[in-house]
Amino acid sequence: MSQNSVSVRSGATALDVYAPGHLGELTEIIDPELVDAVLEDTGVRQQRLRLLPARVVVYFVLALAFFERSSYQAVWAKLTAGLGSVPVAHPCASSLARARRRLGTGPLRHLFSILAGPVADHRQSCAFYQGLRLVAVDGTTLSAPDEEAVTWHFRKHIGRVRAFGYPLVRMVALVECGTRALVDAVFGPDDVGELAYARCLLGRLDASMLLLADAYYDAFDFLQAVQDTGARFVLRSTRKRRPTVRRPLPDGSYLTAVLPRRYRARASGQRVEVRVVEAWLTVVLADGTRRTELWRLLTNLLDADSHPANDLLRLYHRRWQAETCYFSLKSTILDGRVLRSRSVPGLEQEIFALLTVYQALVRMAGDVTTARPGTVRSAGELHRSVPGRRGPGHRRPGACPGQYGVVDRGYRPGRAGQPPARTAPPASEGPLPQDIQQVPVPAGPASAHRADVHTGLQDGQGRRH
Repeated sequence: MSQNSVSVRSGATALDVYAPGHLGELTEIIDPELVDAVLEDTGVRQQRLRLLPARVVVYFVLALAFFERSSYQAVWAKLTAGLGSVPVAHPCASSLARARRRLGTGPLRHLFSILAGPVADHRQSCAFYQGLRLVAVDGTTLSAPDEEAVTWHFRKHIGRVRAFGYPLVRMVALVECGTRALVDAVFGPDDVGELAYARCLLGRLDASMLLLADAYYDAFDFLQAVQDTGARFVLRSTRKRRPTVRRPLPDGSYLTAVLPRRYRARASGQRVEVRVVEAWLTVVLADGTRRTELWRLLTNLLDADSHPANDLLRLYHRRWQAETCYFSLKSTILDGRVLRSRSVPGLEQEIFALLTVYQALVRMAGDVTTARPGTVRSAGELHRSVPGRRGPGHRRPGACPGQYGVVDRGYRPGRAGQPPARTAPPASEGPLPQDIQQVPVPAGPASAHRADVHTGLQDGQGRRH
C-alpha cells in the first residue's frame, strides 16, 4: 500500500516517494515536499490513504498540460512508465476525473504563485537595462470547449446575428524579458478589457523594474499607477494621442505631460510627466509594398543624457518577449489545441497547471544556464526534449545525476492575482441572460477554491465524466 499510495513516511525510498506520479527531471523543480506544503496550506490533503492521493493528482494535472493529445489513462501510463517493477494502480478515466474535482483549483493556483517570479540574475545582461530589470505586459486569449457549462462565464464573440467561435479566456501576463519567466498572470472572461486585467498585476512592479508595453496601455490612470509603484516604463502611444512639445531635448526627443480625460482631474493639476521619442517605421511586404508610419514611445526616463533616444528605440522591441512566451504556452506546450476541461473550475485548474508547467521549464532553463555559463535554453526547447512526451519512455527522477547544478530558486509564498469572478447562471431551462453582472469577490486564501459542481471533466478522448 505504501508503494501504491506514494504517501511520504519516514525511511521511504526514492521510488516510494515518487511513485506512481512524477514529472521526470522537472520533479527537481516541483518536488514532493513543495507539493505537500502547498496541499497543507490549501487544506486539500486527504484525510485517509487513497490509491490516488492529492499529491499524485497534482502531478497528474500538471502532466495533462504536457501530453495535450493523450487521454487521461494514457497520461497516467506515461507518469508511471519509468517505475519498473513497482506495483501501481491503474485507475479508469472517471476515477481520474473525480480526483481532479476533489483537488480543485486552490493547490494549482498556490503552486503557480510560489513558482512565479523573475529568474534572471545580474549576470544575464539580456534581462536588464542599466540595472533595471526588463518586464513586459501583454495579453492573449485561450480557446475553451463550446459547452453550456463554460459559455455562461467565458463568452463567445458576438456578431450582428449570433455568437460564434469558441468561448475565449482572456489572459494577461507580466513577463521577464530575456528569460521569458512569468512574474505573474491573471485570466478571466474575454469581455473584460485587457487594461483591467493588467491593473491586477501592478502589485508585482517595484522600483527595480522597467515596464515595456504596447500602445493599448498608454491611458493616464495606468501610467499613473505604474509610476506610483516606483517602476519605470517605455511604451508605445496610440495614434490618436497628439502630445504637445513642452521642451525639446538634444537627441530629438521632447518632454510633455499626459493628462487625465476628466475635467475635474485636470483642474486638480494631475499629470504624468513623460518624454516622447518619435521614430518612423518602414515595413516592406513580400510583394515589395512599402508602408511607413510614425511611432511614438512614452517613457518616464526623462534624462536624455543617461537614456539616449536610440537606446530606448532598440530597447522597445524586447517587449515581444511576451509574445514569444505566449507562443511557447499556446503553440508549443498546448500545441494549438482547445483546452480540454468542460467546466469553469476545471478550466481554471487546467490554466494554472499550464502556467505552472511553463514556469517550471523556465526555471529549469535558468538552472541550466547558471550551472553551465554560455548555455542558452528556452522553455520551448526544454518542453520538446521532455522524456516521454511522444512516447512512454518516461525516466524517473535522478536518472541523469549531476546534469543540473544546485541552484537556490528562491521560492516565496504568494498568490496569483485574480480578476473579479462571476456568479453562476440560475438553474433554469430558459436561455442565459445577455449580460451577467460581475460580482467582485475578495481574494481569500488559496484553500478557498471552488468545487467543480458543473459538468464533469473529460478525458483526452472526448468522454465526459
